[in-house]
Formats: sequence, C-alpha cells, structure tokens
Amino acid sequence: MKLFLLCVLAFASALFAQDQRHVTEPVIPPVCVKLSAELTAQGASLAAADESKLDTARIQHAIDTCAAGHAVELKASGAHNAFLTAPLQLRSNVTLLVAAHTTLFGSRNPRDYDLTPGSCGIVNQKGRGCRAMINGDHAINAGVMGDGTIDGRGEEHLLGQNVSWWDLAQEAKVKKENQNCPRILVLTNCDNFTLYRITLKNSPNFHVSYRNGSGFTAWGVIINTPKTARNTDGIDPGNSTNVTITHCYIHAGDDNVAIKAGSGAPTTHMTISHNHFYTGHGMSIGSETNGGASEILVTDLSIDGADNGLRIKSNASRGGLVHGVVYQDVCIRNTKNPIYMDSDYEHVGRGGPLVPKFTGITFRNIRIEGAGKLTFDGYDAEHRLGMTFDNVTLADPGAIRMTANHADFAFGPGPVNFRPTGEDVNVTGAPGEGSANACSGKFVPLPSR
Repeated sequence: MKLFLLCVLAFASALFAQDQRHVTEPVIPPVCVKLSAELTAQGASLAAADESKLDTARIQHAIDTCAAGHAVELKASGAHNAFLTAPLQLRSNVTLLVAAHTTLFGSRNPRDYDLTPGSCGIVNQKGRGCRAMINGDHAINAGVMGDGTIDGRGEEHLLGQNVSWWDLAQEAKVKKENQNCPRILVLTNCDNFTLYRITLKNSPNFHVSYRNGSGFTAWGVIINTPKTARNTDGIDPGNSTNVTITHCYIHAGDDNVAIKAGSGAPTTHMTISHNHFYTGHGMSIGSETNGGASEILVTDLSIDGADNGLRIKSNASRGGLVHGVVYQDVCIRNTKNPIYMDSDYEHVGRGGPLVPKFTGITFRNIRIEGAGKLTFDGYDAEHRLGMTFDNVTLADPGAIRMTANHADFAFGPGPVNFRPTGEDVNVTGAPGEGSANACSGKFVPLPSR
C-alpha cells in the first residue's frame, strides 16, 4: 500500500508540478528612447576619473517617461560602451534594454545604496542595509532584456576603501554577522516580469530576487560570477507562483537557483527547464520552507562542477512542507553532493518550532557521474523523507557515499543501481531494466560575451 501511495503521489506531481502558463520565448518591445553611452570601459571596469559620472538621472528619467509597452535602450556609441548607475527604479509596462557590446556598471559608492544613512557597505548584526542596483516594486509587465551586460562589480574596492563587496561577505562569515551589500535585481510584487538574454555578473550579493509575484520568466539569461564570491545566488524566486527559468546558464558562488518559501504567499507552480549550472550550490529549495513549497518541476538540467546538485534544505527554525517536486532528465558530474536532502541545514538541531518535511519528491531519469555523497535526511519518524526513484543511476557506484535516515523510498519502474540504508529507512518496489539517462552532449561550456 505504501508503494502504491508513493506512486500515486509521483504521478500526481508529474501532472501538476509546473508553471501553469504557456510560456513562449519573449519578444523585445519597441524602443521609446535610445540613450548613448558616454563612458568607456577600461578592461572590465571604468577609469578612476569616470567613477563619479553617474548616468542614473538620465536613465531614470527615460524609464519614468517611457510610453507603456516600450523599452529604454542603453546603447554603445563608438568607443563609448559603458554606463554607470546608482539604484534605479523600474516602472510598470517599461523594459530596460541593454544592447549588445554595452555594459551597465553599478556604482562602487556604498552611500548610493544606503537605506538609512551609513547602512550599506558595512558588516553588522542587522544586515539588509542596501537598496539593489535595479529595483522593482509593483512594476507590472516590466522587464530587463538585451544582449549586453549588467555588472555589479562585487570584486572591486569600494570608493575610498581597501575592501570589496565580496571582502565584506567574507568578513561577515568570520564574525558570524551579516554583510550589507547590494543585489543586482530585487523585484517585489512584480507580476508578469521578464528577464531575457541579459548577462548578469559580479553581483555584490544575490543576482536576482523575485518575491510575491505571479508570472516571472527568465529566458536565456547568463550569470557569471566566481565560485569564491560568497552569497552570490543566481536567481531566487520566493512566495510566488507561475515562475519559469529556462535556457539559462548560471555560474555562481552560492545557489544557482534557490526557491524560497518563507512565511507569506504560496511558493508553487514553478518550472526550471533546459538550463546549465556550473560552480555554485546547485538547484535548491529552501532554506526557508515554513510557508510551504509545492508543484515544482525541474527538467533537462546539467550541473557540472558544483558543490551541491539537487538540494532541498531547511531546519527546525524555518521548516515546513515541501511536496510535489519532480526532477527529471538531470545530468550531474563532478559535484560534491549530487543529491542533498537536508532537514538540519546549518545544524541547528532537532526540536525547533518549525519542523521540515519533504515528501512526494520524484527523481526520474537522473544520471550522476564522478564521486560524491548522497544525503537523504528525514527529520524524524513523524516527519519523514518520501522519495520515488525511477531510472536513477550512478556511473560509478563505488565512488559514491550515502547516508539516510527516517526515509521512505519507492523504486521503479526504471533502473536504480544503489540502495540507501540507515536508521528507519524503508525501500519498496523493484527497479526494472532499462538504459541509463543519456548525458551525451548535456555538458556545454559557459557562453561568453
């Protein structure tokens, strides 16, 4: 009966776990105004003399006065190929378009990002003292598009200081405090928002945070930030519904994608499809799951050289129900933790007020190459990990370590060439015969622009 129920849950998840919209490739809207670059990039940065020459006012004026359904285009002009900005505010029905061979640089002056005087560019207990480089609040039907680049300059020293945004992140880690560093994009209550073809790099903190919205599409986005840059998540949708992240390439220093589910609006109906992840902390759900996360489809994904692969993480201080999650057609190689179901993230211990439970989790057509560790951590006997494995194979089973506890696994109908064991672990079903998921051609280089 338990196997039957798990199989029914897996079938139901496959039917309903996805964005409910019919998502097609976005179209760049007509341009209302073209702004010509007046600065010239010096390698990957700007000349010191140009660091005070902000383009913020003219970009913001163009956004504020652009006709609905149009785009403000930032475009190179001859040798001039760069813009410099402090925080921008997006508006409904207007797209910010960064043209090819054009870079929008973020200011290195922390005072430009202050939420309160002196709150940005420091390390303290409170954190969250910075505005983002690009902000959206109830910006409906808006977007950021183009074949150009938005560079947050996380590796460069703050003006007048001998410390970078990323240095602050490391300092915060050592002191067990919080960094106050800006994100590139923070989008709140922005229904029907689109990111298309844009390259984001070197964010001081998360690259994209999307919260409390319905309808978010990231298509063909490239994120390229070093693995050593702490807390530089790629794309983090949370407390939202009808989200699609597709045809993207994400190289980051933290979660490549992290689906957040803190208290608030439901986190549900998301599709993560046709993507390639490189360094980073993988395809994550959590660590906030106290609001619940459900109906999530991850399909056609490669993960190459990451710290973690497919991960659900939470703990007893922020846990809740995660269910109806389907991972299918995923190829993972050279990843430390290819599968990581973690109900005690950051080791806060058992017995907290918000208990995590991960169940109705389906893995189908998954191939893992190289060494690593699989972790299947249910919280306790009442809050069990429930998973179905259908054609989940290890290329080298001898190179993989495993731990499991408080977990129920259903195997089949496809092959499964490993068997988790541990405290309070049940395995039902019989894996069948069949071919392992073909990963030929799945691993591709990170595109460069």
